Amino acid sequence: MAELMDILDQNRNKTGRITERSIPMKKGEYHLAVSVWIKNDAGEFLISKRSPMKRISPNMWETTGGVVMSGEDSLSAALREVREELGIELSAENGRIVKRYTYPHVTDDGAAHIDVWLFCQNVDINTVVLQKEETCDAMWASVEQIKLMAARKLMFDYDYFDELIVFC
Repeated sequence: MAELMDILDQNRNKTGRITERSIPMKKGEYHLAVSVWIKNDAGEFLISKRSPMKRISPNMWETTGGVVMSGEDSLSAALREVREELGIELSAENGRIVKRYTYPHVTDDGAAHIDVWLFCQNVDINTVVLQKEETCDAMWASVEQIKLMAARKLMFDYDYFDELIVFC
């Protein structure tokens, strides 16, 4: 089944057009995506390692994220992505958007408006169920570990990461 997503304008407004995710977007078209961080009471963040089967950046550590599907809102997408990729049910009331930004049109995925979610929630790492097409490992990592992994190019470097550590 094709994954459908709403096409947005530069101001995050729906244009009324829908496209298949696999179809390259045109310049000036945007889609909505989410980046989801989970922070526990120890101040650690749950990160996952991209599957070696991924076309882009295989085996890189990252936070969970993905495209908001047509008709779906940002929160629903955040909860769905974590459920699909990590097998975790997050509580909606534990989450909030901590940043919004726009990612330029640099790949076939097109330009994207990104909602960065932070969920303050303890999760037993032993309950994580990895989606093998997406992820191959998960772990709790401290702020220092994440910064070191990013510096060593083992993890994506999220330029907004320092903004997250003040929450929870």
